[in-house]
Amino acid sequence: MEIIQLNYTDDTVIEKLEQSATAIGFFDGLHRGHLKVINRMNKIAEEKNLKKGIMTFDPHPSVVLNPKFQRTTYLTPLEIKLEMFESMGVDYVFIINFSSKLAKLEPDEFVKKYIIGANVKELISGFDYTYGAKGRGNTTNLTEYDEFNTTIVGKYAFTDEKVSTTQIRSSLANGQLEEANQLIGRTYTISGVVVQGEKRGRTIGFPTANIEADFRYFLPKNGVYSVTLKVHSTDEIHKGVGNIGVKPTFHDDISKPIIEVHLFDFNESIYGESVTIYFHNYIRGEVKFDGVDELVDQMEIDRNDAIKLLEDID
Repeated sequence: MEIIQLNYTDDTVIEKLEQSATAIGFFDGLHRGHLKVINRMNKIAEEKNLKKGIMTFDPHPSVVLNPKFQRTTYLTPLEIKLEMFESMGVDYVFIINFSSKLAKLEPDEFVKKYIIGANVKELISGFDYTYGAKGRGNTTNLTEYDEFNTTIVGKYAFTDEKVSTTQIRSSLANGQLEEANQLIGRTYTISGVVVQGEKRGRTIGFPTANIEADFRYFLPKNGVYSVTLKVHSTDEIHKGVGNIGVKPTFHDDISKPIIEVHLFDFNESIYGESVTIYFHNYIRGEVKFDGVDELVDQMEIDRNDAIKLLEDID
């Protein structure tokens, strides 16, 4: 897979690229709606013997366009998206740097510079895709060009509402994990490294692995979850109960949530290991307990709940 970084200030003509069928969008979450667009791209590329391409952006446009609600955390950070694109057999990934200058580019200039300039012959987009200054370009405009053909993919929806990244983020933030997983089409994951923690869990009978996320992931609601954890070095997957939160029983001043996982029937040292956490079920919200004994009693209940919820997980 070839990764092509594109910047507004770079006037270099993209050369030696074969003609491609390219899906365009931000694709955060790579959810069912995104996959519908990408699957259509794959089909068209195979039918017309074209290279498979994806055109995306970094950072999220809201960083430039919406200072009050800028999106700086992601369901699938760019690095993870690239891994997933490669697993899908994509040939070209065009990453356009979304800057204030790019945001002012007229729609026609955008098309000529990035779509025609990248030798895209089949462009595939979602029905609501917009581009160019103030989003004045839309899918109808894209169909007016003779240099390439545009395929518009309709919404993917379980109900009348389309599946969207915003909808998934809202579900995760409200503890509606099962709904979020259904919308994504797979279990929500966070990858990271096991780091040293306070080691308090060992003293109360619940040793935990502290996970430091590798990238700027959007974290689900603070609380307790049934999880599985994959240790990359061994490819082993272990069941457990996870917690995202600020440890209110022990601290009053932690502002950044900490991810901890207590694994069942596992007590090996995995400090420094790269891992991936799979979030299966939301069990309860974060609570400040009156003391350690009350916390331990609840943790035992949480552990048993997670064991039952994970019974059918291999």
